[in-house]
Amino acid sequence: MAVDMDEFWVFGYGSLMWNPGFRFEEKLTARAFGYRRSLCVRSWVHRGTERHPGLVLGLDYGGSCIGTAFRVAPAQKAEVIDYLRERELVTHVYKERTMPVQLSSGQRVSALTYVIDRSHVQYAGALSAEEAAATVAVATGKSGPNSEYVLNTLEHLRDMGIRDHWLEEVAAKLAAGGAESLRA
Repeated sequence: MAVDMDEFWVFGYGSLMWNPGFRFEEKLTARAFGYRRSLCVRSWVHRGTERHPGLVLGLDYGGSCIGTAFRVAPAQKAEVIDYLRERELVTHVYKERTMPVQLSSGQRVSALTYVIDRSHVQYAGALSAEEAAATVAVATGKSGPNSEYVLNTLEHLRDMGIRDHWLEEVAAKLAAGGAESLRA
């Protein structure tokens, strides 16, 4: 099957997979190469505050990432881009990129996605599962508790048959103890 070069795709790797917030024509599992899913963004808005930041996912350099590709109708492209920019570029911790992704069908398409800006003050870098769990356990932002974000994302990854061992370890540490034991 030939890919229409005028198609517009969006690649999601975190909450966008289970809460896209926009209309789409098709949804497929896809893989982005050269980037990995990482709980590396200090959230100052949606899952934490500037004073008590949470952690959310970003695409960071290295490896590959299985996520979801959404095909958007041409008539919806501008509206979807505006929506995503408002949602993802709140503090400009992400850089908007168009990158190749491989669909579950084997086809390669270009997809709009958001990758971490490592030079941004909100970039948390590589954290241990213990450090991440301690942060997640106590953070809440305008979209709710940080732990809810992590657990929802993990549940959806599992539903898609995707294993993320590090995120699973963070969730296990969240389940094993409350914020008090994680901070101790």
